[in-house]
Amino acid sequence: MSDQVCIVEVGPRDGLQNEKTPVSAEARIAFIENLVKAGLHTIEVGSFVSPKAIPQMVNSDQVLRAVDHHPGYEFHVLVPNEKGYEAAKAAGAKVIAVFASASEGFSKANINCTVAESIQRFVPVIERAKADGIKVRGYVSCVLGCPYDGEVKPSAVVDVTKKLWDLGCYEVSLGDTIGVGTPSKARQLLRALATEVPMKNLGMHFHDTYGQALANLYAGLEEGARVIDSAAGGLGGCPYAPGATGNVATEDVVYMLEGMGVATGVDMKQLVAATNDIAKVLGKSPVSRVASALNAKARG
Repeated sequence: MSDQVCIVEVGPRDGLQNEKTPVSAEARIAFIENLVKAGLHTIEVGSFVSPKAIPQMVNSDQVLRAVDHHPGYEFHVLVPNEKGYEAAKAAGAKVIAVFASASEGFSKANINCTVAESIQRFVPVIERAKADGIKVRGYVSCVLGCPYDGEVKPSAVVDVTKKLWDLGCYEVSLGDTIGVGTPSKARQLLRALATEVPMKNLGMHFHDTYGQALANLYAGLEEGARVIDSAAGGLGGCPYAPGATGNVATEDVVYMLEGMGVATGVDMKQLVAATNDIAKVLGKSPVSRVASALNAKARG
């Protein structure tokens, strides 16, 4: 496989916002700078949501301003509504992300509205972003299963994804929020989606709750998907999905891709160092198998 694969590092946002230990703006900035040193060019750095809802993302404006000085890099921020958009724009955001769910149960638990209502909330946000020259990335949660509704039909995922695409999202990331997917289901979903949205504009955002994330990613790569969301150290989880563990680890993704002959441009030594630094801040060990193996090797 020689095609270029884009890795979107979501640890500083999706990973840290779901950690119980709050992380200071200074520590988040240092983490992002370390990820840049490791060669990651697309990084989600914060979320402009209510501090009451997600206190871990307080000072995202400070974080974005501090890191947004690297030419050729993309720093994404999540926005839930027009108020969040205004704050993100004021902080200099060049790429924002909006999020919807493929299941009604998760949508109500996560953002207290129906799926249709959530899409309507984003219409003015996306319109304003397009007028301001700001790119918009879309997210769809629970594409392979929901903690409240159980099985999610591919047709429901296609419907939401197509709406975000038609509204103007340049890319839509497909989130297996609770990590229940298997390779055959991932293939089935991507094949269904590819009839409505170009495969190159679909991202794979798989959590590793049941240890299937890498297998699911490989299946997606075979189908032609080329965008992978991952979090250094396997950070993350979801406060609205009981039992869900973190995102697939960036180290594990890089190791797999490089082993397949896909050059990622990521310096593994620097990446593991970034993971080790944030792990110390959080007071926990990396979930990444590769990081754990390389750390053990370094200790002799």
